[in-house]
Amino acid sequence: MSLSAPKPAAIDGTRLSFGIVAARFNTELTDALLARTVAGLRAAGVKEKRIMIVRVPGSHEVPWAAQALARQQEPDAVIGLGVLIGGDTSHHEMVGASVSHALQRVSLDARIPVINGVIVTNTLAQAEARCRGKIDRGAEFAAAALEMAALKKELSR
Repeated sequence: MSLSAPKPAAIDGTRLSFGIVAARFNTELTDALLARTVAGLRAAGVKEKRIMIVRVPGSHEVPWAAQALARQQEPDAVIGLGVLIGGDTSHHEMVGASVSHALQRVSLDARIPVINGVIVTNTLAQAEARCRGKIDRGAEFAAAALEMAALKKELSR
């Protein structure tokens, strides 16, 4: 885990819009991650009506919905959220890699920043720490989305 995350830029989010796609698998953790992400956007001034939230069954479905949101709603940025926890096989790693590649493809094809907020961990304790514990990944995903949305607007001028 990297301990040298960049300091979030101060972004005025009052004129920005966001799409969030959140998986329902591992619901309690994903809901906590979603709440922290929305709180981060709202703290920057993003109006509630400018945050569209879509729920999908699992993390593997996040890229499709992110693409649909990007194309149909044209938000300033999209955030994909999910939680993948290791078990007896490496399935969580395979899904995590697939989702990561797909979200990057959506971002480049749609020309809209897409933040990969799918947490991939080896244990439940690691997931809890990142979703509702001391490591506030939701706030980090919101900060990245705000900064990239502002950059998109700046470069579009």
